[in-house]
Amino acid sequence: MFKSVFPTLDIPKTNILSYLYPTNQTVSDNPIWIDAEDPAKSLSPRQMLSWVRRLGFGLDRLGVEKGEVVMIITPNHIFVPVAYQGIAGSGRIFSGANPIYKVPEIQHQLKNTSAKVILTHPSLIQTVLEAARGVGFPEDRIFQFSDRPCRAVYGILDWREMLGSEEEANMWKWDDLRESADSTIATINYSSGTTGLPKGVCVSHYNLIANVEQSIFTRDQETPYAAVPGARPAERWVGFLPLYHAYGKMLPNHFNPTPKHYLQFPGQLYANLMAGKLGVPIYIMQKFVFEDFLRVIQKYRITNLQVAPPILIMLDKRPETSKFDLSSIKNILCGAAPLSRELQNTIQKNLKLNVVQSWGMTELTCSGLYVPGGRTDDSGSIGMLVPNCQCKILDEEGKIIYAGEPGELYIRGPNVCMGYWKNEQATRESLDEEGWLKTGDVVIVRDNSFWVVDRKKELIKVNGLQVAPAELEAVLLEHADVADAGVVGITINEEERPRAYVRLQDGPASSTSKAQIQDYMKIRVAKHKQLTGGVIFVEEVPRLASGKIQRKVLKEWAKRDAELPGPQLSKL
Repeated sequence: MFKSVFPTLDIPKTNILSYLYPTNQTVSDNPIWIDAEDPAKSLSPRQMLSWVRRLGFGLDRLGVEKGEVVMIITPNHIFVPVAYQGIAGSGRIFSGANPIYKVPEIQHQLKNTSAKVILTHPSLIQTVLEAARGVGFPEDRIFQFSDRPCRAVYGILDWREMLGSEEEANMWKWDDLRESADSTIATINYSSGTTGLPKGVCVSHYNLIANVEQSIFTRDQETPYAAVPGARPAERWVGFLPLYHAYGKMLPNHFNPTPKHYLQFPGQLYANLMAGKLGVPIYIMQKFVFEDFLRVIQKYRITNLQVAPPILIMLDKRPETSKFDLSSIKNILCGAAPLSRELQNTIQKNLKLNVVQSWGMTELTCSGLYVPGGRTDDSGSIGMLVPNCQCKILDEEGKIIYAGEPGELYIRGPNVCMGYWKNEQATRESLDEEGWLKTGDVVIVRDNSFWVVDRKKELIKVNGLQVAPAELEAVLLEHADVADAGVVGITINEEERPRAYVRLQDGPASSTSKAQIQDYMKIRVAKHKQLTGGVIFVEEVPRLASGKIQRKVLKEWAKRDAELPGPQLSKL
């Protein structure tokens, strides 16, 4: 068993609002959440708290009970942190849906959470209404949610219509949760499971506060100000992460600069919580366009980036990088997907800055391993255990193994989630009675630092966002011409994409083209789930006698195909 080498932190057991706005501290008037396109639009912590109180009062007046879910579906804007803090802080449960979701995906989350209110961006009204009508969700509990007032559309009012007034907000109080912060769900974040449909990960107020404290502590380590956090130099961040999810960031694929998809990273933790706690201004982008991203860095002299490997690939490969002054960046934290040692060191050398990695998963609130922020690392390590955490590494037979040997990582600590929403079986499969979380990642540890060597899970990571093969296979099998299908990730240019190996029905179906299969998927699943790794027709999909797909064989095929010259891919 391995234990964090860092000192044990005293983590407050309280409401996130009590943590962010303690009664013994003056609430700041400095702008923190700033619109990157129009910096005149901003919110200070004092303004944020006022909006949060108004939302809490409004939810009370609507009759939304404590412990009930409020769902949001929106691109980024400066009021998303208001919704996050106000929903969770008032005792309700925040659940964000991916704004690129199709109707069936929204309906699954609506039904699974039994949400009582939906806040949706005006650009998504028609999709949300179609989803809501399909499951009988009351339309008078849907509100337009934007950073500017909206006129009613299809009878859907602006969210400001249901808020309390300033006077009512000043009278509104939240529950400190001093006895129940570790058992009160703050958010349900959806994470794809190997069995198909996404599962809701329940994260408590205590989980969130613990992971903020763990992250702040570890990112300060081995810096000149580690012993005196008040001496931390001024930072400026850019928020191009989808703020609706614990992990997530919106960006185009670097092969095609127009369409959008998502990758995982701590949008929720950094933008909604940590920026306010540290008083760090964060310039929020509604959508990611690479050149706009570079322009924001140059214009606002951004000091720290939180990214995933595809962003580093862009910074390394794209010609636009050289057109902008990026010298203000001092540190880059990279997570969500494996980063090669070579790319890490190339970026450090060419941009003359520090790149360190972090590792985590939705079930860990955000992160569990972190390279100290002040360390210069060229090894490709994913980090050290954050404070208050323990881990063990087990072999295939469940026996404990030791440093230098690969095995599956199990982790325990205050950032480990409460379990899966309405899914006791999945909870039992991932969390044991002693609090150990089965991660599915195979790692090696040396001198208290960790490296990922393999992923035991079947999940595909498309730029960091999890995609379940079983979900795509189920959709493919609904196609009249598809007899069988197996989906696996194929890695091209350091990026993983879904690839389908398909057996067609006999007869006329043999004329069905690969492009037709891909087009069929485009209207049924979100962009990051589409078969951008290509479609390959096969005589048989490899299965065991039990009927289970032989994933190992599919992975071997994909590895072989990836090594062929010019593997067939689909541009996003």
